[in-house]
Amino acid sequence: MSTTDPQFLYMILVLPSLFGLTLLGEGLNKIAHNEWNGFLSVIFGLMFIGVVIFAYLFFSSYIARNGT
Repeated sequence: MSTTDPQFLYMILVLPSLFGLTLLGEGLNKIAHNEWNGFLSVIFGLMFIGVVIFAYLFFSSYIARNGT
């Protein structure tokens, strides 16, 4: 399997995005139960999802430039 394979791109981004969504959901659950430390989980979850989106855009543009 080549490192520019689209399946490789999806594989390395699925688990981190699920982790970010888990952090986001946990934070929203804590906020719903009046626990103020849930905002920290929401912030980290959004940052993690932002990093995953940035990595996706970076790698997809790399694949587009160099071909598959």
